[in-house]
Amino acid sequence: MRPNQQMQSLGVVQQGIPILSQPAEPFGLPAERAAAQTVIDELFAAVDRIGRVHSFAKGMGLAAPQIGIPRAAALVLPPTAGAEPIILLNPTITAVSDETDEKYEGCLSFFDVRGVVPRPLRMSVTATSLDGAITTVTYEFGLARLIAHEIDHLDGLLYTARMRPDVHPIPVEEYRGTGSAWAY
Repeated sequence: MRPNQQMQSLGVVQQGIPILSQPAEPFGLPAERAAAQTVIDELFAAVDRIGRVHSFAKGMGLAAPQIGIPRAAALVLPPTAGAEPIILLNPTITAVSDETDEKYEGCLSFFDVRGVVPRPLRMSVTATSLDGAITTVTYEFGLARLIAHEIDHLDGLLYTARMRPDVHPIPVEEYRGTGSAWAY
Protein backbone atom coordinates (compact mmCIF):
# COMPACT_ATOMS: atom_id res chain seq x y z
CA MET A 1 0.00 0.00 0.00
CA ARG A 2 1.36 3.43 -0.96
CA PRO A 3 1.89 5.95 1.89
CA ASN A 4 -0.95 8.19 0.70
CA GLN A 5 -3.30 5.18 0.51
CA GLN A 6 -2.30 4.22 4.04
CA MET A 7 -3.08 7.74 5.30
CA GLN A 8 -6.40 7.72 3.45
CA SER A 9 -7.29 4.40 5.10
CA LEU A 10 -6.61 6.07 8.48
CA GLY A 11 -9.11 8.82 7.72
CA VAL A 12 -6.81 11.53 6.33
CA VAL A 13 -8.38 13.57 3.52
CA GLN A 14 -6.18 13.46 0.43
CA GLN A 15 -5.01 16.21 -1.92
CA GLY A 16 -7.62 17.26 -4.46
CA ILE A 17 -10.56 17.16 -2.03
CA PRO A 18 -12.00 20.72 -1.85
CA ILE A 19 -11.93 21.01 1.97
CA LEU A 20 -8.10 21.21 1.81
CA SER A 21 -8.20 24.36 -0.32
CA GLN A 22 -10.81 26.28 1.67
CA PRO A 23 -10.19 28.45 4.74
CA ALA A 24 -11.44 26.79 7.93
CA GLU A 25 -14.25 28.35 9.94
CA PRO A 26 -13.12 29.89 13.24
CA PHE A 27 -14.78 28.94 16.50
CA GLY A 28 -16.76 31.47 18.51
CA LEU A 29 -15.23 30.79 21.90
CA PRO A 30 -16.23 30.24 24.61
CA ALA A 31 -19.75 29.83 23.17
CA GLU A 32 -18.64 26.96 20.91
CA ARG A 33 -16.53 25.28 23.58
CA ALA A 34 -18.29 21.90 23.26
CA ALA A 35 -17.92 21.88 19.46
CA ALA A 36 -14.23 22.82 19.73
CA GLN A 37 -13.62 20.08 22.32
CA THR A 38 -15.25 17.52 20.04
CA VAL A 39 -12.92 18.54 17.18
CA ILE A 40 -9.89 18.39 19.50
CA ASP A 41 -10.93 14.90 20.61
CA GLU A 42 -11.25 13.81 16.96
CA LEU A 43 -7.78 15.21 16.19
CA PHE A 44 -6.26 13.28 19.11
CA ALA A 45 -8.00 10.08 17.98
CA ALA A 46 -6.72 10.52 14.40
CA VAL A 47 -3.16 11.27 15.58
CA ASP A 48 -3.27 8.14 17.71
CA ARG A 49 -4.35 6.02 14.70
CA ILE A 50 -1.66 7.53 12.49
CA GLY A 51 1.04 7.22 15.16
CA ARG A 52 0.41 3.48 15.41
CA VAL A 53 1.55 2.94 11.82
CA HIS A 54 4.19 5.64 11.30
CA SER A 55 6.73 7.33 13.56
CA PHE A 56 7.50 11.03 13.25
CA ALA A 57 11.04 11.98 14.35
CA LYS A 58 10.43 15.60 13.33
CA GLY A 59 7.14 15.87 15.22
CA MET A 60 3.72 15.74 13.67
CA GLY A 61 0.75 17.97 13.04
CA LEU A 62 -2.81 17.49 11.92
CA ALA A 63 -5.37 20.13 11.02
CA ALA A 64 -9.12 19.57 11.30
CA PRO A 65 -9.71 19.92 7.52
CA GLN A 66 -7.37 16.96 7.03
CA ILE A 67 -9.90 14.75 8.80
CA GLY A 68 -12.87 16.31 7.01
CA ILE A 69 -13.80 18.96 9.59
CA PRO A 70 -13.83 22.51 8.17
CA ARG A 71 -13.01 24.22 11.48
CA ALA A 72 -9.97 26.23 12.64
CA ALA A 73 -8.35 23.66 14.91
CA ALA A 74 -5.02 21.85 14.71
CA LEU A 75 -2.94 19.58 16.89
CA VAL A 76 0.86 19.58 16.89
CA LEU A 77 3.02 16.95 18.57
CA PRO A 78 6.50 18.42 19.14
CA PRO A 79 9.49 16.21 18.31
CA THR A 80 10.85 16.45 21.87
CA ALA A 81 10.09 13.32 23.91
CA GLY A 82 7.58 14.04 26.65
CA ALA A 83 6.61 17.48 25.28
CA GLU A 84 2.98 18.43 25.68
CA PRO A 85 0.82 18.45 22.54
CA ILE A 86 0.00 21.92 21.24
CA ILE A 87 -3.67 22.59 20.56
CA LEU A 88 -4.31 25.48 18.19
CA LEU A 89 -7.79 27.01 17.99
CA ASN A 90 -8.28 29.97 15.64
CA PRO A 91 -4.51 30.44 15.27
CA THR A 92 -3.03 33.44 13.51
CA ILE A 93 0.62 34.16 12.79
CA THR A 94 1.24 37.65 14.14
CA ALA A 95 5.00 38.05 13.61
CA VAL A 96 7.78 36.23 11.79
CA SER A 97 11.56 36.55 11.90
CA ASP A 98 13.50 37.75 8.90
CA GLU A 99 15.70 34.68 9.33
CA THR A 100 14.46 31.72 7.32
CA ASP A 101 15.66 28.29 6.31
CA GLU A 102 14.57 25.66 3.84
CA LYS A 103 13.84 22.10 4.90
CA TYR A 104 11.93 19.16 3.47
CA GLU A 105 8.34 18.82 4.64
CA GLY A 106 5.85 16.06 4.21
CA CYS A 107 2.09 16.16 4.46
CA LEU A 108 -0.31 13.44 5.54
CA SER A 109 -2.67 14.55 2.76
CA PHE A 110 -0.14 13.61 0.06
CA PHE A 111 2.36 11.45 1.88
CA ASP A 112 4.01 10.01 -1.25
CA VAL A 113 6.27 13.06 -1.71
CA ARG A 114 8.44 15.51 0.23
CA GLY A 115 9.19 19.10 -0.72
CA VAL A 116 11.69 21.79 0.27
CA VAL A 117 9.83 24.68 1.88
CA PRO A 118 11.22 28.03 3.08
CA ARG A 119 9.88 29.04 6.52
CA PRO A 120 10.77 31.64 9.15
CA LEU A 121 12.98 30.38 11.98
CA ARG A 122 10.79 32.13 14.57
CA MET A 123 7.18 33.23 14.62
CA SER A 124 4.57 34.42 17.07
CA VAL A 125 1.10 32.90 16.99
CA THR A 126 -2.08 34.02 18.69
CA ALA A 127 -4.67 31.36 19.46
CA THR A 128 -7.84 31.11 21.49
CA SER A 129 -8.35 28.74 24.41
CA LEU A 130 -11.59 26.86 25.02
CA ASP A 131 -12.59 29.48 27.59
CA GLY A 132 -12.08 32.28 25.04
CA ALA A 133 -8.75 33.62 26.32
CA ILE A 134 -6.37 34.78 23.61
CA THR A 135 -2.70 33.92 24.05
CA THR A 136 0.41 34.63 22.03
CA VAL A 137 3.31 32.18 21.94
CA THR A 138 6.60 32.41 20.04
CA TYR A 139 7.86 29.22 18.41
CA GLU A 140 11.29 28.49 16.96
CA PHE A 141 12.99 26.24 14.43
CA GLY A 142 11.27 22.89 13.74
CA LEU A 143 8.32 23.63 15.99
CA ALA A 144 7.72 26.93 14.16
CA ARG A 145 7.84 24.98 10.89
CA LEU A 146 5.30 22.40 12.11
CA ILE A 147 2.92 25.06 13.38
CA ALA A 148 3.22 27.19 10.22
CA HIS A 149 2.41 24.08 8.16
CA GLU A 150 -0.77 23.43 10.17
CA ILE A 151 -1.86 27.07 10.10
CA ASP A 152 -1.44 26.96 6.31
CA HIS A 153 -3.89 24.03 6.27
CA LEU A 154 -6.39 26.14 8.20
CA ASP A 155 -5.94 28.88 5.58
CA GLY A 156 -6.58 26.40 2.75
CA LEU A 157 -2.93 26.13 1.66
CA LEU A 158 -0.72 23.10 1.13
CA TYR A 159 3.04 23.36 1.56
CA THR A 160 3.51 23.19 -2.21
CA ALA A 161 2.09 26.74 -2.36
CA ARG A 162 5.10 27.88 -0.27
CA MET A 163 7.75 26.12 -2.37
CA ARG A 164 9.93 28.15 -4.71
CA PRO A 165 8.57 28.06 -8.29
CA ASP A 166 11.58 26.14 -9.64
CA VAL A 167 11.48 23.49 -6.86
CA HIS A 168 9.26 20.42 -7.05
CA PRO A 169 8.39 17.66 -4.57
CA ILE A 170 10.38 14.44 -4.76
CA PRO A 171 9.06 10.89 -4.31
CA VAL A 172 9.29 9.71 -0.71
CA GLU A 173 11.56 6.90 -1.91
CA GLU A 174 14.20 9.52 -2.84
CA TYR A 175 13.90 11.43 0.44
CA ARG A 176 16.78 10.69 2.80
CA GLY A 177 15.55 12.36 5.99
CA THR A 178 13.00 9.82 7.22
CA GLY A 179 13.52 8.92 10.84
CA SER A 180 15.82 11.84 11.67
CA ALA A 181 15.08 15.20 13.27
CA TRP A 182 15.66 18.50 11.50
CA ALA A 183 19.11 19.95 12.26
CA TYR A 184 19.54 23.61 13.19
